[in-house]
Amino acid sequence: TILFSVATVVVFAQQASTKSVLLQQLKSTHTVKDWFVPVNIAVEGLTPEQAAWKDEGGHSVGQLTYHLLFWNERQLKDFRGEKKDSFSGNNEETFDKFDPKQWADVVKRLDQVLTDIEKWIETASDDQLKKHSGTIANISAHNAYHTGQIISVRKAQGLWNAEKGVK
Repeated sequence: TILFSVATVVVFAQQASTKSVLLQQLKSTHTVKDWFVPVNIAVEGLTPEQAAWKDEGGHSVGQLTYHLLFWNERQLKDFRGEKKDSFSGNNEETFDKFDPKQWADVVKRLDQVLTDIEKWIETASDDQLKKHSGTIANISAHNAYHTGQIISVRKAQGLWNAEKGVK
C-alpha cells in the first residue's frame, strides 16, 4: 500500500508539474511579462492604421495578430473536440484576411481565445494533457515567435516603448 501511494504521489506530481509548466509557458506568451514581452502588451495601444502598417515584404502587426488568432482559435476547437472551420491549408490566408476595421475585435478575440486555452488546460484530464502537451508547448513557442515579430514591426514604425520590455 505504501509503495502504491508513493507511486501515485510521484505520478500525480509529474502530471501536476506538466500542467503547471504548460500553463506558465502559455501565460508568459499571453499576459505575464517574464523573460519576454507577452502578446497582450505587444499589441496594446495601436490604432487600426498603425496595426495595418507594414514594411516592404513583411507582415503588419494586424496580420501577425490575426494569424495568431486564427491558429489559436483552431487549436482550441481541436482541444474541445469541436468542428473546425474549413481551411484550404494555405498559411498565407491566415495573414491576408486581416481587416484594419476589425483591429479592436481581433485583439479582444485573441485575448479571449488564449484565456480559454488556459482554462482548458486547467481543467484538462491527465489523458487530455498527455495527448496535447506537445501541441500546447508548440503554441507557446509559436505565439512567442510572432510576438517578437510584432515588436520588431512596432520598432520599425517608431511605436515601441522600450520600457515595456525590449530595448
